[in-house]
Amino acid sequence: MDMTTTINKEVEVNAFYFSQGNSFKSFPKAITLDHKQYNFRDGLQMLVQKGQDAVRFFDMTDGLNNYRLRQEHDQWFLVSLRPVTR
Repeated sequence: MDMTTTINKEVEVNAFYFSQGNSFKSFPKAITLDHKQYNFRDGLQMLVQKGQDAVRFFDMTDGLNNYRLRQEHDQWFLVSLRPVTR
């Protein structure tokens, strides 16, 4: 059963971290939604070309939940939330 909750709300990104692999990529480390802060420990980044614009999606985790974020220009949105399944 899919336990994904669709949220689609704008969030504030409070901190970033940078990957240490072959390519230097930035990832959100902490966001604020409805006056609550969420901190991430790991994630993946996907780049989607949308006409002339690029939209970045991030699948982030805090170990308990998985969060899908979308970045369009300077705006960030929490798209969905899903509990981590083990």
